[in-house]
Amino acid sequence: MKLYHALRHVGQFRTVFDFGEREVAHWFPGHMAKGLKQMRASLKGVDCIVEIHDARISFIVKVSAKNPVFQETLDVRPHLLILNKMDLADLSSQQRIMKTLEKKGVRNVLFTNCLKQSDDNIKKLVPMVVEIIESQPRFNRDENTNFCLMVIGVPNVGKSSLINSLRRTNLKKGRASRVGGEPGITKAILTRIQVCERPIMHLLDTPGVLPPKIKSVETGMKLALCGTILDHLVGEDIIADYLLYSLNRLGKFSYVEKYGLQEPSDDIQYVLKRIAVRLGKTQRVKAITGVGNITITVPNYTAAAYDFIRTFRKGELGQVMLD
Repeated sequence: MKLYHALRHVGQFRTVFDFGEREVAHWFPGHMAKGLKQMRASLKGVDCIVEIHDARISFIVKVSAKNPVFQETLDVRPHLLILNKMDLADLSSQQRIMKTLEKKGVRNVLFTNCLKQSDDNIKKLVPMVVEIIESQPRFNRDENTNFCLMVIGVPNVGKSSLINSLRRTNLKKGRASRVGGEPGITKAILTRIQVCERPIMHLLDTPGVLPPKIKSVETGMKLALCGTILDHLVGEDIIADYLLYSLNRLGKFSYVEKYGLQEPSDDIQYVLKRIAVRLGKTQRVKAITGVGNITITVPNYTAAAYDFIRTFRKGELGQVMLD
């Protein structure tokens, strides 16, 4: 891509995204409400809460802060924040992220890529957790030499991947939790899963939990873009348009070369048409004309949007920070 072409058009892009009359999707299924109750009931035997976020949306939503049913219990537990999918995030502003989190009172932070076969930061997790736990009272668990952690977070941020990565690193064993690219794979609390032998450490996998109320439409869109909310609940067309708006706003123009565009564009219909043509994603539809019904071939905009979104989620459109 010719960078000067991209830069020349920066001033022509939208500075505000028009959400129209859309309201935040109220997505709090029964298994989430049930999961919260199970999680709270299990906290008595937990030494440390490990909260995992998508590193691209580090500040958007905190499960413990947004669920009153959880807040008062979690406040007295040691806490570690994992910012996962660091390979997809633009970490050039990592120091700013850390300072912002520190101002919010969050000091125990670890960046990870749990899908990587060997992640040096994953190796730091067990010693870090032991230090955090031993620096604070363990309440009714002082006499217990084993450690138990609870992993919490919104859907599809990599909780199960974290557990599997810890087992691979510390026990040289395969996965114990099912993982997938769609939110909602883990729907219930599983039995305790061992992730370390020395010290003996278990993790509780939990279902992904969204706050009962998402604070704004834009927050909901960022969550949807990162795969935290099921696409069809928001609509692939609006997610794709918000993705295009976000990439242009951040100056990330790799989609131009990826899909064979002449230059960056702020027109989602044009971009999706180009994607559909390039990938051969077309569909035959009936059209009414003055001489009767005929069948014509048109671009499949939904399939193009689907490809655009998933290409972004795989990191093929560059590393971004959506906060």
